[in-house]
Amino acid sequence: MGRWFHDSIVETGRLPLFCFFCGFVVGFLFIRFSVRMIRAQVRWWPGNVTPGGTHIHHAVFGVVFMLLGGVIGLALPDNLVGWRAGFAALFGIGAALVLDEFALILHLDDVYWAKAGRTSIDAVFAAIAVTGLILLRVTPIGVSDVSDARALYPGLGGWLIGAGYTLFNLALVVITLLKGKIWTGLVGIFIPLLTIIGAIRLSRPDAPWARWRYGRRPRKQRRARRREERIRKPLIRAKIAVQEFVSGKPDADPPEPEPAAEPAAEPAAEAAPPPGAEAEPERPHDR
Repeated sequence: MGRWFHDSIVETGRLPLFCFFCGFVVGFLFIRFSVRMIRAQVRWWPGNVTPGGTHIHHAVFGVVFMLLGGVIGLALPDNLVGWRAGFAALFGIGAALVLDEFALILHLDDVYWAKAGRTSIDAVFAAIAVTGLILLRVTPIGVSDVSDARALYPGLGGWLIGAGYTLFNLALVVITLLKGKIWTGLVGIFIPLLTIIGAIRLSRPDAPWARWRYGRRPRKQRRARRREERIRKPLIRAKIAVQEFVSGKPDADPPEPEPAAEPAAEPAAEAAPPPGAEAEPERPHDR
């Protein structure tokens, strides 16, 4: 294990990235543990930071950590690998604190314990997946496509082949995302086979692709909805179960207020005769 770490991480210059990844994961797990302890009102655990009655969200500390880790890490010379790795870990901790409140930044509202707050967990999981793939030396689309094509076909032909291959894969990524398959599209940036599958298969029924393409194809829309109920919904429930195990369950939605009853209309009052006007005498009823 030590030999693999030295050859695959240290010798390849990935030690700062590895420390960033570890700092990110540890920072996220710690802050989620902390907020769950605060939510449970554990007496011995420090509570929220509220100087002067102002609640300071941990995303603020995350921004400070990212600035310190990023600026100092960039200023250090390349030969100080240990110091650069340490500040990369600080940057990872700050990134975890910020992304843990990504939903608050997106909605500009305190939705941390609401169902909309699950967006933060999605953002954190996506960051962990992308960083892990890069750490494993899985290159994204376009990084080495042109150079590999030029090695096989020197000259302008290599440029055109590499660029065409990159654009083709990026188009598949866009189609996959438009079909509502976010995770398939993101991971497909690193593993193009996934975007080929995602682009060929049916769209999710409420995705933009389905709205644009399935409006006049009710059969495809019905197939997409059946697939959503049979395959997608169980996967979503499993994902939510994992999210709630790590981050805690969101608060229940508050009951919707009942609409207030409209007040009964009062009978219109008869207009008073103008001053000085004589009242009209009552006429006898016809018999």
